[in-house]
This record gives sequence, C-alpha cells and structure tokens, in this order.
Amino acid sequence: MRLNMAAGMDFSPPTTIFEGVCYNDNMSALEDDDENINGLNHIANGKPPRHLSVMRHSLSSMRMLAPEDLLEVGVLASKSPSNENSNFLPVFRSGSCAERGPKQYMEDEHVCVDNLVEHLGGTSAFPSPGAFYGVFDGHGGTDAASFIRSNILRFIVEDSHFPTCLERAIKSAYVKADHAFADASSLDISSGTTALTALVSGRTLIIANAGDCRAVMGKRGKAIEMSNDHKPNCASERLRIEKLGGVIYDGYLNGQLSVARALGDWHMKGPKGSACPLSAEPELKETCLTEEDEFLIMGCDGLWDVMSSQCAVTMARKELMIHNDPERCSRELVREALKRHTCDNLTVIVVCFSPDAPPRIEIPQSRVRRSISAEGLNLLKGVLDCNT
Repeated sequence: MRLNMAAGMDFSPPTTIFEGVCYNDNMSALEDDDENINGLNHIANGKPPRHLSVMRHSLSSMRMLAPEDLLEVGVLASKSPSNENSNFLPVFRSGSCAERGPKQYMEDEHVCVDNLVEHLGGTSAFPSPGAFYGVFDGHGGTDAASFIRSNILRFIVEDSHFPTCLERAIKSAYVKADHAFADASSLDISSGTTALTALVSGRTLIIANAGDCRAVMGKRGKAIEMSNDHKPNCASERLRIEKLGGVIYDGYLNGQLSVARALGDWHMKGPKGSACPLSAEPELKETCLTEEDEFLIMGCDGLWDVMSSQCAVTMARKELMIHNDPERCSRELVREALKRHTCDNLTVIVVCFSPDAPPRIEIPQSRVRRSISAEGLNLLKGVLDCNT
C-alpha cells in the first residue's frame, strides 16, 4: 500500500504445449485462428494480469513438453469428482514470512492461529476444527496495524452474534476495532491499515477484506480469488466514494491514500458512525471447503503488485509437492517477489487444508488435438508468468 504525501480444471486430452512461451509487459498477444482462442488476444501493461496471462510463441526455443514435464510444475488438475465428500474435515497447517523489502520501515503485521478452539481456551462454543489468520498492511506508521492485529479476533469472539452468525460478528468487529483504535489516546490514530482475515469453522471459510491485501485459494492448481482489491479506481468503490463526497486524484482517495477501505486513518474520517469515503467495513466471501481446496495464500499488495494470482498458486503448489512445508512455501513466494523488485513490505501466509502434499495428477491419453482450449490457456498462465 502507498501513501501520496503530495496530496479443478479439465484439459482436452492430450494437449499439445510448447516450451518457450513467455510473459512480457510489451509483447503482442497470442494470435490464432482457432475458434476456441478467439477473444483471448490482449496486451498487458503495468501489473501482471489477474485472470489471463499474455502469451506468444517463442519460436527460437520451442519444444514439445511431455505430460511428465507438466507434472513437475504442479499445475495439472483432473476432472472434479461428481460427488463432494460430505465427511471431509480440513486439517490446518500454516506458515508465514514477512520481510521489510526495499522500504525503510516494516509496517505489516500478521497472525496465524491453526487451532482456534485451543487458542480461545474453552471460553467459547466455537466448533472444532477452527482456525484464524490475518494480514494487516499498515501505512503512516505501525500503530494501526499493530492494534488491529492484537484486537480483531477478540472483537469477533466478543460480538453478540458469535458464533451463531459469523458474518455479522466479523463485520461488526471490524467497525468496533476501528472505533476502539480512534479512542486509543496513546496511539497515532492518523496511521492506518488494511485488514484481510480468514476465519474457518468446520468446513466453512469466511474471508473478510478491507483494503488491497488479497486471499487466493489453490483448487487443484487453479487460482480462485477469495477477495477483491479495494482500489479507489475500482468501479464499485469509485461510485461509493463519489456518492459520499470523496474525490479520486491519480488513483488516490482524496489525493492521499491508494486504497478505498482501511481501518484507522482518522484524519480522513468524520465522526464515528458517520458514512465517509474511506470505509472500514469489510467485504465478505464465504465458501464450503472440499477436498479439492488444497491451500490458501494470503498476502499484502507487495506480493500482488508483481505476481498474478495464478502464478502464486502455481508456484506454491509446486513447492508443496516438493517439501509439503507451508512456511518454506511462504518464504519462496516472498523471495520471488523480491526478485521481481517489489516496492513494498512483503507479508505472505500459506494455509494448507490437509496433512498431505498436493497430489500429482496425470493427463489422460487420447488422440492428438491441434489446439489448446481456452480453459487450458487460463490454467497454464501461472507457469508462463512464473517463468518471466
């Protein structure tokens, strides 16, 4: 985050794939006359694309990849089972890594609780298994991120709707934590933080996000985004901001902040309880975990500024297939972001939902086809992006 101080997939088997396809900010898009690739031509500028990687043929180094080559990168997925296993219960394992990066100060905070029932000490009727994770990207100092990191779970648990209505408890807790920070006279209430949390109760996963951190699910090698980046230029956020009298200058809310939602920043907010362009209310997304949901990546924008969601999932799955260690996996993601010259602090959490490593999944053999499907292109983009 930056402050402006001036103011489960199916391959059409088997698929013919070529090595040497790469991503470049200024390259032309792949062009083909096959009907199943129409509409994919595209030029990428700025950050890596979140959904579809830009691709082209690199004829100078092109060779066919065998199915076993694809298995090594860990992005293959088989056909989804027709019936979900209703008896599936996740087993939580997490690892995290935080680095200051090129910035002068480290302003990020994070929290990992793999066993929430044990953590709460039997004071709550929260069902088992349960877990809680959070990434807090601070700006304008460390006070806001540190305060929210230390108190957000307490506000959730103490809410009157917990644990019967977790969505209401989480939304209420974000606002209560923001107001409590405003009342903390010993802290710099002009500092601010984004907040991304994941609360798991049994098989129910609830992601809450206020800001531009991002949560991405690895589902049999495919990246499923579990949160939206709350940037001022986002259409829905821009509409909300302008309705409340705010303005956006060069992508910054009121010329000062590069996010549309954050906790803290009370120099930009009105009286507590009043609607203002900078909102502390989170956006929630809920899902029921299945055996296909292998892991969750939570990261601050220092990661996503230089890496697409699919690239991160592809890289994480490959690492987990090798060593099955979420902490090592988080370190590799941070290391890769530093190699790509991120300009921000870096915080990454990787949460696995099974004690086992992601499985190697084979491609069924059949007749050779001339082209790759649009779905195949979308799922291979992580490999191509990671090889840039």
